[in-house]
Amino acid sequence: MISLKDYVKRRNGVPLGHSNSLGNMLKRSLGAKSFDLFWIHCNPIWNYYLNKYIYKPLKRIGHSYAAIVLTFGFSGFVHDLIGLLIYGKLSFLFTIWFMIMGIIVAIFKRNGLAYKVQKEELNYGFNSILILVSFLLAKCVLNGIHFFKT
Repeated sequence: MISLKDYVKRRNGVPLGHSNSLGNMLKRSLGAKSFDLFWIHCNPIWNYYLNKYIYKPLKRIGHSYAAIVLTFGFSGFVHDLIGLLIYGKLSFLFTIWFMIMGIIVAIFKRNGLAYKVQKEELNYGFNSILILVSFLLAKCVLNGIHFFKT
């Protein structure tokens, strides 16, 4: 596996710590021509460690698409744990949200889906809409779970 330094440079186009790093990450991720490519460029430091310690070991023991969904779920759960530390309550919103996005990524990857329009500005919209819709779906799932508890 390549080093973190090389991984970040490959994903962002600039070295780790460069002043354009955040801007490049946002432009490359939101402007990606498919939802699975969005995640290749989004938060490369976190992705490096998720890929190395979660995705690759899961892929060795199971199917790559299941490994994608479980890796997203793990990432979401870590975000939920941060919420627990801040708010004192575990909601599982990020776990569910990220797993839904992982399913979308697996669908894109499995079917080789890409946006027909290659204008970066439109890709910003497509990727943002998928993120928003998956978030709203996660909220519906959580509300459904809470609905059945009462």
